[in-house]
Parts: sequence; structure tokens; C-alpha cells
Amino acid sequence: MHVLDQAVPPPGTLFLLEEADLGYGGRAVLQGIDFAVAQGDFLGIVGPNGAGKTTLLKAVLGLLRPLRGRVARPRGGLRIGYVPQQETVDTLFPLTVLDIVLMGAYGQLGAIGRPGQRQRDDAERALEHVGIGGLARRRYASLSGGQKQRALIARALAARPELLVLDEPTNGMDLASEQAIMELIRGLHDQDRITVLMVSHLLNTVVNYARRIAIVGEGTLREGSVEEMVTPENLESLYGTKVEVARVAGRLVVLPAGAEREAVG
Repeated sequence: MHVLDQAVPPPGTLFLLEEADLGYGGRAVLQGIDFAVAQGDFLGIVGPNGAGKTTLLKAVLGLLRPLRGRVARPRGGLRIGYVPQQETVDTLFPLTVLDIVLMGAYGQLGAIGRPGQRQRDDAERALEHVGIGGLARRRYASLSGGQKQRALIARALAARPELLVLDEPTNGMDLASEQAIMELIRGLHDQDRITVLMVSHLLNTVVNYARRIAIVGEGTLREGSVEEMVTPENLESLYGTKVEVARVAGRLVVLPAGAEREAVG
């Protein structure tokens, strides 16, 4: 099957892959995958390191053309707000937080456009929305990890996205910062009704916030509701070890087999 880049997905679907092979230099990393992002979804992509999560993310962002299969996006394109891993953002340049957020508006301005007052107003509103409005004139490099992540989320919001894509949004954070960022993301989904796609290796974080899970591993992908996908059978085949799935203090927790009994007893 050849690639149809201009195909239009069904109503209510923002992005679609059908029977797609994804990879590099003619070599597939993921084969024969079916993957869809529905409007209004909160979808988490999980899997071991090197399983193909980044490859799938690049396909969603339009940076990687499938080797085979069908890819579909809405007619007229899809506005994506992308939040990269913090380590990929250069902190050597003396940019302010406002400068960072204004970068999110560049896609609306064209190759030679410069941000005007409307873009600045939008950027400041985005900073207020993520809870760091008072830091607009601070140097981005001086911020804490959690503050930097909020700035990057504000930058993504400045693009007025239909789809918010986050790559390891809580990587390297302490528990309190991780929870605060995840609550912010959940608020953007629930209150602002932004479709969210999040890639993370932190399974126990993803399963308590996402509505649907895509499990990437062994060259393929399986997608479904959290209840369908987060089972010992699915996770044991993915991670190659026995696990237990339990609820602890109202949260879904994935543990190595026997860990829960050891913790209790």
C-alpha cells in the first residue's frame, strides 16, 4: 500500500495511521500499525526505551513520512502545540520567558513576520494560564524545572493548538512538581477541551491521567482504553517481567509481582 499524505480522516479524528510502517532509511521500527488520535482525547504513549515512541511522535508531528501505509490529517492541516523535552531547549542564549513563549506564535507569522502586540498579549495570557504570569521578564535559564516546563507549555498554547503534544513532560521532576504539571495538563484537557497526546516512560503517571493508552513495543503498537490496556498480561509481554496492577489510595499502580504484598506485609 502506498502512502496517501493528503488523505482526510473520518469526522472527529485529528490524526490517523493505517497499516503503517514507520522507520528510517527504509528500515521499519514499527510495522503494520493502526493509530488514531480522536478529537477531545487524552492519549498516553508508553513503552520501554528504544521501543519506537519517538518514531511515532515524529510521524504525528509530520517530521517522519511513513515507509508504507496510510496517513491522514484534517483538510487544511492540524495546529499542533509541541512541548519538547526540556533538555532539548538551549538555555545558553539570554532569552526571557516571554521570548520563549513568543516562539509559539512564529508559525502564524510566516518566514519574515515579527510578533506584534496581539502575539505579546496572547503570550502573556498563556503565561498567566499556566500559573507563571509574573515570570515573563525573567531569564528562562534561571527558572526551576517545573517553571521551565510551564513556560514550554505556554509556548505550545501560543500556537492555539487543536492538539497538544508533550514529550516526557515530567522527566527528572520530583514528585510534587510532577503532580503539579500533570494537574495542569489535565486542566488544559478537561477545562480548555484541548486534545492531549503525551509520550512518557513513567507508566504509573500516565495511567492515572490519560483516558486511552497506546503501548509501543516489539515493533508494533496496541491502543485502547486504560482499563483495556493496563493489565498484567499486556504489560508482562511488553516489559518482560511479571507485574501486578492494583489501586492504592485511589490511584492505579503497576508494581513488580509481589511488591504490593511485600509493602503491606
